[in-house]
Amino acid sequence: MTKRRSVGLIFGGESPEHEVSIVTARSIAQHLDPVKYDVIPIGVARNGVWTVLNLNGKTPFDRLVAQERPEKSTHPFLPLEKGSEATPLPDIFFNAIHGASGEDGQLQGYLQLLHRPYTGAGLLAMAAGMDKWITKRIWQSEGLPVVPFVGLTEERWQQNPQENLSAIEVLGYPLFVKPANLGSSIGIEKVKKTSDLSAALVRAFTYDRRVLVEQGLSVRELEVAVLGGEAPFVSVVGEVLVGEEFYTFHDKYVGKKSTTQIPAAIPALVSDQIRHQAQLAFRALDAYGMARVDFFMETTSGKLFLNEINLIPGFTAISMYPKLMEASGLSYAALLDRLIDLALDRHAKELKKNRGFESGHTWA
Repeated sequence: MTKRRSVGLIFGGESPEHEVSIVTARSIAQHLDPVKYDVIPIGVARNGVWTVLNLNGKTPFDRLVAQERPEKSTHPFLPLEKGSEATPLPDIFFNAIHGASGEDGQLQGYLQLLHRPYTGAGLLAMAAGMDKWITKRIWQSEGLPVVPFVGLTEERWQQNPQENLSAIEVLGYPLFVKPANLGSSIGIEKVKKTSDLSAALVRAFTYDRRVLVEQGLSVRELEVAVLGGEAPFVSVVGEVLVGEEFYTFHDKYVGKKSTTQIPAAIPALVSDQIRHQAQLAFRALDAYGMARVDFFMETTSGKLFLNEINLIPGFTAISMYPKLMEASGLSYAALLDRLIDLALDRHAKELKKNRGFESGHTWA
């Protein structure tokens, strides 16, 4: 009988997407095959405290972080004091933290130092993919289409607000103001007139020192799920039928005004273009494992634009990523198996890389 693998399921985190991460992790835990895996929940509280928790098959997942939250920050897998013992490392880590620390390269760097396999993309792709501004610049350099935008730092804004407002307004109204490093539509505002732009920017800077302002177009919102490595599998195309003016956090997770259509009602040629561009966008960031790639299709011209990439997409029961994969023939449980296999495969290949070098020089 094959030995069960221990899976360290990391969730929570310090970002505004903390609650979404908990829901994602609960769904993942429910679908990991208990015959194959021993799930070890690792909750990261809003204050950064890590706690290894006992699932016991009974405790409601959304209460795990709240039940044990030590005042002193700890990192359970590294002994911090002489003579102390670290918690035994799981066979593999499954990262379910959305946003800052979990989706920006920080956690990936830590897990690489632990020399353990982990799901999802590596440090480089995560750091680039988390920042919408950097992502769009990389895609532009690869000749991929993006909506016209202006990137702005808080420091530049404070130095000369009026000059920056003038540069932004060249895009024309309406505009979308977005914190560069947040997901789940948190902090995004649609701005329709000059008098509202400055205040929207100030609010966005409360979330992030880097902000993206995009030209607002009349579009259809189309999405695909990507799975794999250098030659990834791309799912069928799905469409978000937005109930509000745009796809807000409330609409994604709370309200019921938006619906999804899988597959999207688009011509086969357009579907092929989207799936091909998603592969290119994925590879441009050196992404790995999983991603949801979002597109805009302008309603008047039919022109396609890459919107953004989400390298830790939502895994809730209503999330597009698992729904798109299921519509493409891969069940939720099989998807989790595949993500774990990809992580193990990458780790095995990394272990074979030559880490040594002999210069032949005798150092004094």
